[in-house]
Amino acid sequence: MCSPEESALLRQEEVFSATLARINSLVLQPLLLTGPEPSDFQGRECLRLLQQLHRSSQQLWEVTEQSLHSLRERLRHPDSVGLESLLLLRSADHVLQVHMEYIESYTSCVVVQAFQKAARRSEYWRGQRKTLRQLLASVGSEGSVGMALGQVLCQPLAHHLQQCVLLLLSLVDTIGEHHPAQELVVHAATLFGNLQSFMKQALDEAVATQALWHSLGSRLRDVLCTPAHRLLEDSKDMPVTVAPLRAERVLLFDDALVLLQGHNVRTFDLKLVWVDPGQDGYTFHLITPEEDFSFCTKDPQSQAVWQRKVTQAVCQALRGKKDFLVLGAGLEPPELPSCRCGAYTFCGEGRLCQATYEGEWCRGRPHGRGTLKWPDGRNHVGDFYQGLEHGFGIHLVPQASEDKFDCYKCHWQEGSMNGYGICEYSTDEVYKGYFQAGLRHGFGVLESTPQAPQPCKYTGHWERGQRSGYGIQEDRDRGERFIGMWQADQRHGPGVVVTQAGVCYQGIFQVDKIVGSGILLSEDDSLYEGTFTRDLTLMGKGKITFPNGFTLEGSFGSGIERGLQMQGMLDTAAFPPEPNSTCKRQLGLGAFPVESRWQGVYSPFRDFVRAGCPGDLQEALLGFHVQSSRELRKSQEYLCCERTHPEDGASSIEDILEELLQHQEPRALQQYLGKALSNSLHPLGKLLRTLMLTFQATYSGVGANKHLQGMAQEEVKQHAQELWASYRGLLQVALQQKGQVLEDEDVETRDLQVHGLVLPLMLPSFHPELFTLYLLLHEKEDSLYSQGITNLSLFPDIKLLEFLEVQKHLWPLKDLTLTTNQRYSLVRDKCFLSATECLQKIITTMDPREKLEVLEKTYGEIEATVSRVLGREYKLPMDDLLPLLIYVAARAQIQHLGAEIHLIRDMMDPIHTGGLYDFLLTALESCYEHIQKEDMRLHHLPGCWEPGGLVAQALPYRQQN
Repeated sequence: MCSPEESALLRQEEVFSATLARINSLVLQPLLLTGPEPSDFQGRECLRLLQQLHRSSQQLWEVTEQSLHSLRERLRHPDSVGLESLLLLRSADHVLQVHMEYIESYTSCVVVQAFQKAARRSEYWRGQRKTLRQLLASVGSEGSVGMALGQVLCQPLAHHLQQCVLLLLSLVDTIGEHHPAQELVVHAATLFGNLQSFMKQALDEAVATQALWHSLGSRLRDVLCTPAHRLLEDSKDMPVTVAPLRAERVLLFDDALVLLQGHNVRTFDLKLVWVDPGQDGYTFHLITPEEDFSFCTKDPQSQAVWQRKVTQAVCQALRGKKDFLVLGAGLEPPELPSCRCGAYTFCGEGRLCQATYEGEWCRGRPHGRGTLKWPDGRNHVGDFYQGLEHGFGIHLVPQASEDKFDCYKCHWQEGSMNGYGICEYSTDEVYKGYFQAGLRHGFGVLESTPQAPQPCKYTGHWERGQRSGYGIQEDRDRGERFIGMWQADQRHGPGVVVTQAGVCYQGIFQVDKIVGSGILLSEDDSLYEGTFTRDLTLMGKGKITFPNGFTLEGSFGSGIERGLQMQGMLDTAAFPPEPNSTCKRQLGLGAFPVESRWQGVYSPFRDFVRAGCPGDLQEALLGFHVQSSRELRKSQEYLCCERTHPEDGASSIEDILEELLQHQEPRALQQYLGKALSNSLHPLGKLLRTLMLTFQATYSGVGANKHLQGMAQEEVKQHAQELWASYRGLLQVALQQKGQVLEDEDVETRDLQVHGLVLPLMLPSFHPELFTLYLLLHEKEDSLYSQGITNLSLFPDIKLLEFLEVQKHLWPLKDLTLTTNQRYSLVRDKCFLSATECLQKIITTMDPREKLEVLEKTYGEIEATVSRVLGREYKLPMDDLLPLLIYVAARAQIQHLGAEIHLIRDMMDPIHTGGLYDFLLTALESCYEHIQKEDMRLHHLPGCWEPGGLVAQALPYRQQN
């Protein structure tokens, strides 16, 4: 059964709906249609507000009709349709929102006197007082038509809300607290009660704001008068002074704080105003993006009111909607958030002048993620801290050329680039490296494109924006690479120049010029010691030592179109020089101590460890990986930098340290280090890749010169030591976080781990360039060895064993399977086959230890074959082993065996010195030397190369097989 309140609600809604319909047809539509189209801005703005009011009124009528429908259905079917079906109850929030939109539209019209201006614009309204009286009984003859229009559009809603609140409150008492819809009715009554209070507050603010405009001069009114403004407090009504700023009048609006001084207007967006309570009861402080100031009152009561109203206004502005609660003395001011989001354009002098910042703020300063944009096109997107760029950020600087930018993707500290960054310039140059105070500082690589006017690449150290310290510069136009010391952007100190033609120079540079004497090695191993010109032309006193031992000493010079000239003495009686003095002479070893070459690479890692491996410094110190920013240059809308991706498997530094503690046992440690070094996102993997970059910059391409092999070899060993020290640094931090201490390590233990654990894991990363240098250094010996292998391959097995003077009782004739009409002397590649196949595996690995293990297995296979032939276990003495090993090496036909042997010898773990591996490697070296000399032996054998001789007999069978 329906209650009397429900019937009363129905009647109230019917009356209000009919009133709204009449207002729309008799007032709002004529307001929009009568009078000429306004030509001025204010007139057009008033028309826009009236149109918005008309739309809001139409929505209010529609929701009233929907409410009427639900009430009629309830009264028509009280048994089947419950009380909760009423629109006022089940959609109270929606109904409330529609009412609030109408109130907002209406008060906006009141603020700018839209009704008065519309009435003055048309003669139509002068004769409509009778119509307005029909809509509103209180309209008198003395008031203006504009005021009457305002009353007509407001009073019916105010009366309707009052009646709805009374009826809903009565309905709450009628249905009782146990009714299923009791909670809905209470909620609706509360909402409409708050709406009634809100409407009164909104009308009071609108009227006060309208009155304010009359108290201001036309110039100030034009600046401040906007429909959105609502005056909350005026210092004329409640005095307040501002310090240290000067203000004759203070106006607090619902969205801005305004200080007036003469004709000057200073406006502060409330979203970016922070309030600090005062301590003396008379003052409180305000913080804004560019200015901090205080409000001072004459008494504590005024201070409390101003502070409360400012605080509530800021809170309301941050929420972006009006408060229901009326501003009053009994309300506690809400707690304002310190961190916010907003946009602001800086006006003061300085680097941010005219720049617009949009993003996160904290207490008046950009703080967090944000974007800075300058009028000249500069953009910065990234992290900020207390008003300055701090953390990762992307900075775009437009250039004169269309669609050209300098793009800086860097880490920043206190407003300047600091730490690792990647900079792509409009000239197509790219710098990847470290910065300090906005300048290149530390290790970095600057590279231009091959199409640049002077293409070059510098890999090395920087100081205060200039190349200083050890660095590598490649001049692609000249086909040269400089390896050495720099100072103030010029070559200064010891240096090595390597040319594309294979010429090497080592000497001293001062202010980018060669000074004093130096040495020059040509591709044919001629050696010049003396003075030069800048382009390495012989000039002045010097001495040339030719590969055959001849020397030419005197004064050298050159003239235009006359070539090289000299005056001196040619000595043809000298002995040929030692190979190590010319062919294998190494450059740079004493000039650049290996431990100091790449300190700029090691130092950031040490700093990272010394700081306790903080996650927020990991990228700044160790570098990051980024996508190409070519798209960034096309549009400033794409200011982003995806430095890592979830699928990359990037782990936090905490996870890395935790995993490190779980892999300290030898086998687990080996697996962990292998995984870490192969992961480009692991700190150790990042370090290794940077070291690879420096190695390739030095020793690949033009730098692939045999005279640099010594530098490269000691550099690889030094990198292994540094990687182990870096691992120990990470381990120390991980243990410290667990309250434990890392035990000290003696030199012997360190060397064991470096050569036995780290070097084998990292050597594959450097092997291509390093092995190329070994190939070039031992090219002549390997050529003789290759010729010897070719000659020995002509022999059948028995003939070769006989030629190598292997004792016949050791010949594995049992392994030879003869076919029809075949003799033992014709069988090839069958003897010691297992040992041969085993030795061939020495080139399948880059690990020196594994290569030695292959050699040990080869030795075992030879012994096993001999023991099987003899029918008993047999330990081969050196006299028996050497010819058998020569035989196996000849049959294995390993290319560049000399380079392999020397690489193994140089990179071998010192623990094996004097042991079995050392013995076997020495034996293999002897075999290598013997094979080089076999060509000479064969040529000196009587009749060996004559028809019917030893080799001549073997040739037909070689061709058959």
